[in-house]
Amino acid sequence: MAQELAFALINPYTISKSRTGGVIGRLMSRTGLELVAARMFGPSPELATRYADSLLNSNQMEPEFSRLLSGYVRKSYSPDEATGLRRRVILLLFEGENAIQKVREATGHLRSGWVGGETIRDTYGDFVEDGDGKVTYFEPAVLVAPSVERAASVLRLWTEYTDSDGGIVDHGVDVPETEGVQSTLVLIKPDNFRFPSVRPGHIIDLLSRSGLRIVGTRKISMTVAQAEDFYGPVRPILHEKFKGIAAQRAGEILEKSMGIDIPEDAKAIIGDHLGPIVGEHQFEEIVKFMTGHRPSEVAEADKAKTGSENCLALIYKGMSAVEKIRYLLGPTDPAKAQPGSVRREYGSDIMVNAAHASDSPENAAREMKIVDVQKDTIRQWVEKYYGT
Repeated sequence: MAQELAFALINPYTISKSRTGGVIGRLMSRTGLELVAARMFGPSPELATRYADSLLNSNQMEPEFSRLLSGYVRKSYSPDEATGLRRRVILLLFEGENAIQKVREATGHLRSGWVGGETIRDTYGDFVEDGDGKVTYFEPAVLVAPSVERAASVLRLWTEYTDSDGGIVDHGVDVPETEGVQSTLVLIKPDNFRFPSVRPGHIIDLLSRSGLRIVGTRKISMTVAQAEDFYGPVRPILHEKFKGIAAQRAGEILEKSMGIDIPEDAKAIIGDHLGPIVGEHQFEEIVKFMTGHRPSEVAEADKAKTGSENCLALIYKGMSAVEKIRYLLGPTDPAKAQPGSVRREYGSDIMVNAAHASDSPENAAREMKIVDVQKDTIRQWVEKYYGT
């Protein structure tokens, strides 16, 4: 069966209620598809209107649902009438066999069977009618395509606005702007993307306890050059840290094998030589974990090539964002992390510890620039499958 590209639009209400993680987790685990791109949008009046009109004029839905969805998008996707501030919408792209149908089935029907938790709309959507059958409340949670033709049409439309309306929406309707507000970066690490699972969604769910707003997101495959830059400040720390460790362990081995006592100053000399070597090896292991490649094994000209590992970058904004996110992640060592923290739940060791978070507003700015969450990756996928 041929590969397809499907989309899911996470609605503003779903995002504002911190249901983003639940939606992503279910779409990934229940479809088995690969999440290949993610982008935050703040739809302009023009995009919201054109998308609403396309729903109204779609001949692939019953007229009742066409009118209902069109009216919903016109109201819920448009900027706030009072302030002009835009609402946040997340566009997700999934690739795989029969992707359109799989995403549609995981999402559920607009109307029937909205009980239990079989589909996303069962859990996060609402369809309320009065005694006369008039719809009094409607929240579809996410919007998806019923067919390949419809997916192509919608994605071509949104691609037109990916530069003007997409990227980081940090001045949205429900995004705080008061004193003390910070932005911070989270990277959901490659160990969560070895195969499609609920893990990335569950991590986002755990971070929702912060009360912060997601204002930007991008699926990335970090290059070796990016990883070296990103983790560059750690390099000298590792070199220094392993001097003492190397001195102690090398001294113990020599004493045991040779049956003599090694003076502490001699151990220190050994550590001064071995520590940076061990530290550099650890640095290379970090880069390999994040990119799939050791820097020493990659030609300088190839370091800018896309890596083979996947991460999901998220920008959170709100009061004391850096401190709140780092608390919810827990200490670098999962064994020392508090119950319920991201690293205690999903981390394995100091390196494979589920997620990274910036440790200061200054580092957040530096790291966000390196991973370039603002950069669009939607267009390349849409053009690959559906043309321009």
